[in-house]
Amino acid sequence: MATENISFNVLKHELVPEHDLLPKEEVAKVLEKFKINLDQLPKIKANDAAIKVLENVYGHPIKEGSVIKIVRKSETAELFVAYRLVVGS
Repeated sequence: MATENISFNVLKHELVPEHDLLPKEEVAKVLEKFKINLDQLPKIKANDAAIKVLENVYGHPIKEGSVIKIVRKSETAELFVAYRLVVGS
């Protein structure tokens, strides 16, 4: 990972779930699956620590309007997947 210039990578902390930038093709599938539009997704701010780490990982800024997939491990549901819309800070 290209995270050398980050003093602390929050995504490596055991309590922080996995975060990934969702490709545009996948965004359309998610919106169709849940029968919602982009603005109905929960939000995550562009200055969130996880977004800053992802920008380093992907090597480019993550723009407003992008969608982040968050995968949490759960004792009851095994995996819980959530999606967040990146909004301004």
